Amino acid sequence: STGSRHRDARACLAAYFTELSERFDTGFDPELSISAGDDELTPPAGCFLLATLHGEPVGCGGLKLHGDAPAEIKRMWVAPRARGLGLGRRILRELEAAAAAAGARAVRLETNRSLQEAISLYRTSGYAEVPAFNDERYAHHWFEKDLDR
Repeated sequence: STGSRHRDARACLAAYFTELSERFDTGFDPELSISAGDDELTPPAGCFLLATLHGEPVGCGGLKLHGDAPAEIKRMWVAPRARGLGLGRRILRELEAAAAAAGARAVRLETNRSLQEAISLYRTSGYAEVPAFNDERYAHHWFEKDLDR
């Protein structure tokens, strides 16, 4: 676990934003997206996880806490060279555990239709598609999962 201000975290977020810009039909500008800033991803407001492989940052995920209301999973990303190793699923499980430990009863997230591997990960990890719960301009799918506490 690290803050999103950390150099390796910054590298992952930059790569994540670049990939979204390339894959989304409309491009991607994080300034136009729902916020997930450093202060929101740092305890006690939330957390930010960084995955490394052989000392290199290869994945990340953030969590925004809202008391007992559903926590938000943000900035989930795994580097293309590290995909297929189960890192995304592991990051997701760790974020869910952190949310449950903080008292959240559920986690939710939104994603873009172009991220089919992410959509598959969420569906196979127990997430149910729900009506839109925010006005994220880049989202086409909204998911929620109840947590065992």
